[in-house]
Amino acid sequence: MERTMTPAARRVLDVAGRLFYERGVGQVGMELIAAEANVTKKTVYDRFGSKEALILAYLRERDERWRVFLDARLADAGGPRERILATFDAIGDWLRTESARGCSMVNACAELPDPAHPVHRTAAEQKAWLRNLYAELAAEAGFGAAMADRLLILHEGAVVAFSVGNMPDAARTARATAETIMNAGT
Repeated sequence: MERTMTPAARRVLDVAGRLFYERGVGQVGMELIAAEANVTKKTVYDRFGSKEALILAYLRERDERWRVFLDARLADAGGPRERILATFDAIGDWLRTESARGCSMVNACAELPDPAHPVHRTAAEQKAWLRNLYAELAAEAGFGAAMADRLLILHEGAVVAFSVGNMPDAARTARATAETIMNAGT
């Protein structure tokens, strides 16, 4: 259910987003969110309805921030191949500044493993969007659908390698791999 984003709701979502990302969605209670947002627990529930709805709002907002960030980077890129490579530059910068703990969608799914939980649908929608973006970029560069899958896997692998594998240059490595694959024409 959509609710008006009052200043108090904005504070709640900002605090929840920070806490959910830093500590995990399962480790953060509504009491802590209310206290850190300087609102009552009733206000949290009045604005968001449930913890589940707050988690989904957090994930959607974080995804929207990522999309805006990526769109800006793509707008500054040159031709089709440069736009593909720019996605890896963007994820590298995003990881260093916004996502040291990896993908918020994947993290939430790991904490809430029931595939029927709405978090899984939200994450699947985000991953489908990213796959479709790579499909569009690959088509612009003259590649088929298989290239989109390869690029998506490189992208997702870079996120995991950065956050879990302690590989600070994971996005740069993924970028170089994407360039190699594109040059090979596969």
